[in-house]
Amino acid sequence: MDPSVLAWALAQPAGSRAAALAAAYTGGTTHVSFEGRTVEYRSLDELGRALAVLRGAENSAARRPSVTLARFSRERTG
Repeated sequence: MDPSVLAWALAQPAGSRAAALAAAYTGGTTHVSFEGRTVEYRSLDELGRALAVLRGAENSAARRPSVTLARFSRERTG
């Protein structure tokens, strides 16, 4: 597990999916309950991958598209 992913998840608000996954991971359990749902992961590695996917989704949603404009002219000056 990437330590930065775990640190990000532990910093999320209590009750969020990421915080629940991080608590389960640090507690060594693969049984996670959040928002009225219960999920059983096959391993801590799978749970860690789920955390990485959550972080990646949040990071990609936070990115803003960039736009570059270019202007060309064939006019001669002189």
